[in-house]
Amino acid sequence: MEPIKITDSVYWVGGIDWKLRSFHGYRTPRGSTYNAYLIIDEKVTLIDTVKSYLVDELIARVSKIIDPSKIDYIISNHVEMDHSGGIPRLMELAPNAVIYTSFPNGEKGLKRHYKKDFNFKPVKTGDSLNIGKRTLSFVTVPMIHWPDNMITYSAYDKILFSNDAFGQHIASTQRFDDEIGLDILIEEAKSYYANIVLPYGAQVQGALKVVSALDIEVICPSHGLLIRSYIQGVLNSYADWCVCKDDGTAIVVYDTMWGSTEKMAYAVMNAFEAKGIKARLFGLQQNHYSDIMTHAMTAKYICVGSPTLNNNMLPTVAAFLTYMKGLAPKGKIGFAFGSYGWSGQSVGQVEEALKECKFELLDNFVKIPYIPDEEELDKLTAQLIEKI
Repeated sequence: MEPIKITDSVYWVGGIDWKLRSFHGYRTPRGSTYNAYLIIDEKVTLIDTVKSYLVDELIARVSKIIDPSKIDYIISNHVEMDHSGGIPRLMELAPNAVIYTSFPNGEKGLKRHYKKDFNFKPVKTGDSLNIGKRTLSFVTVPMIHWPDNMITYSAYDKILFSNDAFGQHIASTQRFDDEIGLDILIEEAKSYYANIVLPYGAQVQGALKVVSALDIEVICPSHGLLIRSYIQGVLNSYADWCVCKDDGTAIVVYDTMWGSTEKMAYAVMNAFEAKGIKARLFGLQQNHYSDIMTHAMTAKYICVGSPTLNNNMLPTVAAFLTYMKGLAPKGKIGFAFGSYGWSGQSVGQVEEALKECKFELLDNFVKIPYIPDEEELDKLTAQLIEKI
């Protein structure tokens, strides 16, 4: 329960969620943190809180620095309960604290969540708060990823408190990026972006313009590692992700009942291999759709296969397509394939779903009855080689 010093008089005081394995429907195999930050100045300021069940950790860490009753301001950068869940308890300990939150959606959201008439101070872009040596500046960044989101900047410390931007789900006793390494940082930041932030690329582009104008030595997000050594690497990655820049790769996603659609999936893979295109195969019985989505975000080609079950695609395939459509990756090329017994509606349904995602089609869908033979599989591979 030790606080971690970031710079002079600025501390990490958040909570570590070692057990978290699912967040908003996507897998979090490394757990997560809910980051909160305490600034000791003429006015004691807490930036964000934690999920309600970790509030005791937050209070324990704060208490090792200062009596929580002396908190003057709570800045709530985001209403969502993994960041605001500790507010009711903290307001019991510091009843005179003023809560700074975005106008109008921050105040509205906090009132709806907690049904309390706390002392709210709504702020908008350009507003600031002087707390002594420091003046904290606020920038609203709506829809990254809720309407109420904002970021807070301390020019004195050169710290950006970025809320959900630049976050990752990592539970660790190490707090900084260079303590774990760039590879894991980018891997988890990419997964986070692909499964949460991806639909809001236009808003991210706007936020990056604001961030690029700031002098930043540390980025303090609301989840995961604090970023001090790899700031430019993370910003460059976000610049690519927010415009859905593809890496030229392909993914082949499928489920199968008796192995026939799986045979076709390998035939599709063979086509990409023949063209020298890196491709990955994802069976939905073995891979969670959120893990697949991390690769789908940067893939150029997304091929999806399903057999027909009761005149429909398999539920696993439908779930993946629904999930992907909600995240709205742009600029992709799709292809639908699958086997069938006596009806075969699923493959056309998969193709329609890809069209609803606004994907360009590599070719018309291909469906093969019952068990495809070698000739049929070779024909499928050759057909795609001509189209890629």
